[in-house]
Amino acid sequence: MAFLNENYLKLKAGYLFPEIARRVANFTYENKEAAARLIRCGIGDVTEALPAAARDAMKAAVDELGDRGTFRGYGPEQGYGFLREAIVANAYEPLGCKITADEIFISDGSKCDTGSILDIFGHRNRIAITDPVYPVYVDTNVMCGNTGDVQEDGSHGGLVYLPCRPSNNFVPRLPAEKVDLIYLCYPNNPTGATASFSELVTWVDFARANQAIILFDAAYEAYITEPGVPHSIYEIEGAKDCAIEFRSFSKHGGFTGVRCAYTVVPKDLLASTEDGKRHPLHPLWARRQSTKFNGVSYPVQRGAEALFSEQGKKEVQELITHYLGNATILREACIKAGLDVYGGINAPYIWVACPEGVKSWELFDRMLNEANVVITPGAGFGTAGEGYFRISAFNSRANAEEVARRIAAMKW
Repeated sequence: MAFLNENYLKLKAGYLFPEIARRVANFTYENKEAAARLIRCGIGDVTEALPAAARDAMKAAVDELGDRGTFRGYGPEQGYGFLREAIVANAYEPLGCKITADEIFISDGSKCDTGSILDIFGHRNRIAITDPVYPVYVDTNVMCGNTGDVQEDGSHGGLVYLPCRPSNNFVPRLPAEKVDLIYLCYPNNPTGATASFSELVTWVDFARANQAIILFDAAYEAYITEPGVPHSIYEIEGAKDCAIEFRSFSKHGGFTGVRCAYTVVPKDLLASTEDGKRHPLHPLWARRQSTKFNGVSYPVQRGAEALFSEQGKKEVQELITHYLGNATILREACIKAGLDVYGGINAPYIWVACPEGVKSWELFDRMLNEANVVITPGAGFGTAGEGYFRISAFNSRANAEEVARRIAAMKW
């Protein structure tokens, strides 16, 4: 008899985005004419062409593979040195962060890494999750047995939820109880909020004092436009003692379909065994990756490296400027409609309060049926997300302007 992992039975009925896809599929099947007008502002998937610098580098790398003299087979599981060194020189040295190339691990996505990182942590950890939250953080903890059953409000027993609301600028207060692993994401998905230096100092000091570890998702750091907003947790003194950082080329360089990201595990970072001994996590993550992962393809890593070239940086900035321009259009449309709006300045997401008395899935259905626009209901991001919805700015300019017109035409 084969036995299943019963933790999967604790998961909610469906992951947020497949549920959105199911509802949209039903709508398009039943409304052929309206389906032709459908504009998707739900899932955070990029729409614009890959930067030419990345495309050219990938083509050249493919040609290398077509020549026996320059052919490459298996690459290093941790990533090629050329990309890791480019990341240090371009992403960390300008910030004054003392990260070394061998502390960087190249992967096929930060979504994957934020889930896989749990492989190197034990089951005694008390885990703190922001609410609202990127669903992957919760669901992967459910899958590996770190939670209890799902509650009536959709939360899971065993997790410590940290509410993020307008009253705290969507940056959680320190928990009153002991926690061991802390998920933070800034610029935030889904709210678009940022954390200040002083707020991150508070969290780093807390983590160091409690021998806790911060899992810091910085996938959207390239969208920070305002001065004085930290791009990396490692800009905070002492963070290398208590934090793992996740970054991605998905939204930075349009690599959502190409797949390339990286995780930083400092050599100074320690965790405890059952008997209280402290051990470094860096070699454990290296072992996990070399055992369960065969690395990102050579052409993709060459493409990622090219994003740091002068031409690549210019083209990446053009992409970011485009998407943030969309965010401004959508943000202003919601404000003119009389809605309370957050985000959209340092992030490609606009977080909008539903009209009073309207639930987020109800608003989703209204937007779908009345405006033929797909958004993301806040309830899908946790209990504190109820009463809000997220609009993604990843789209063409024409679509962003059309969505703004449809928002203006709705009866709020």
